[in-house]
Amino acid sequence: MNGLFDFFARLVRGVLKLVLGVAALVFVLSLLLATLVVVLGVSLWALITGRKPAPVMVFNRFRQTSQRYTQGVWPGRGPGAAQPMGDVVDVQAHEVPDAPAPRGAAPRSGGDPMARVIR
Repeated sequence: MNGLFDFFARLVRGVLKLVLGVAALVFVLSLLLATLVVVLGVSLWALITGRKPAPVMVFNRFRQTSQRYTQGVWPGRGPGAAQPMGDVVDVQAHEVPDAPAPRGAAPRSGGDPMARVIR
């Protein structure tokens, strides 16, 4: 009797694994099909309107911005690679005093949190 229960348990477990595997396969295939439909729809819309899709424009702007801010950052790359860098000059740091208060100005007080910063 124990062998019969083991057989049915293995059978139910195998059927359950098969059903879950098929469900996962159907889910993945439907997700791929939905993605394909969206890509084709956006491509057709771009062809009809003559404008690039928004995601393409976002990545193009990101690439342009990153190129603008990284020009000349990496030595040995780009048109300025042959030019030597300038000399490094060390300067002595000194403290800059606060500007004196104008004549006749009353000290600021009250609920203004910037009262002690702005003079």
